[in-house]
Amino acid sequence: MHASIRDAVGGTMAIVQSSPATWQSALLSNALIFLLGTPLLVAGLSLSGIGAAFLLGTLTWRAFGPSGFLLVATYFVIGTAATKVKMAQKVAQGVAEKRRGRRGPGSVIGSSAAGCICAFLTIFGVGGEAFSRLWRLGFVASFCTKLSDTVSSEIGKAYGKITYLVTTFKVVPRGTEGAVSVEGTLAGILAAIALAFVSFLMGEIGSHEAIICVLASQIANLGESIIGAAFQEKEGFKWLNNDAVNIINISMGSIIAVLMQQALQIWGS
Repeated sequence: MHASIRDAVGGTMAIVQSSPATWQSALLSNALIFLLGTPLLVAGLSLSGIGAAFLLGTLTWRAFGPSGFLLVATYFVIGTAATKVKMAQKVAQGVAEKRRGRRGPGSVIGSSAAGCICAFLTIFGVGGEAFSRLWRLGFVASFCTKLSDTVSSEIGKAYGKITYLVTTFKVVPRGTEGAVSVEGTLAGILAAIALAFVSFLMGEIGSHEAIICVLASQIANLGESIIGAAFQEKEGFKWLNNDAVNIINISMGSIIAVLMQQALQIWGS
C-alpha cells in the first residue's frame, strides 16, 4: 500500500515537473494549485470566474510553464488586493466593482484575451523561434497593462483627491468612465513596474523588455481612458462595456510592446 502511494506521488511529481510543459502537466499542476489557493480564489472570483481562471491557468502553464503561471498569479493577487482597498467606501459611493470585486468569467476573459492569444501562438509555434520571444513579450505586456489599469482605477477611487476627465481635464466624480487621478496614475505605474520586474526576475523577459512593458502599458491605459471618456456609455456605443474596453486595452498594450521591440531590433540592425 505504502509503495503504491509512493509510486503514485512520484508519478504525479514527474508529470508536474515535465519540461517543456505538456497539457497533462499543465492540467495537473493547475488543479493542485487551485485546490491549495481556493480561499484566495473565492475572495476574488465568482464560481464561474474560477472556472474561466482555471482554463486561463492551464493554457498559461502549457505555453510558458511555471514562470508564466506565477506571473498571472501575481497579477491576480495584486489586482484583487487593490480592488478590496476601502471597499466599504467604494460601495457607499456607488463606484465599487460588481459583486464587491468578485470577478466573473467576462472579466477574466476581458483581462486575459490578448495573453491567451499570445499563449496559443507560442504553443503552436507560429512564426517559429524568431517570434517566440515576441509572443512572450506580448503576454507579459498584456498583464502589465491590465494590472496597471486595475490598480490605477481602484486606488484612484479610494484615494484620488481630484479626478479629471482625460479628454477635457474637467473635474468629474470618482468612478467616471475615462477619469484619472494623480494618485491612481502613480499607483498604476508602480504596479506595472512591479509586475514587469517580477517577470524579469523569473527570466520571462529581459531588462529592456521590462521597460518596454511598462511604457506600453501606460500608452495603452491612456488610450483606454480616452476611449472610455469619448465613447463608453454613449449613444451608439452601448456594446462598449467594461469587458470590451478591457480587451481593447490589453490588446493595445500587447501590440504596442511587440511593435516597440520590433522597432528597436530594426534600429539596432
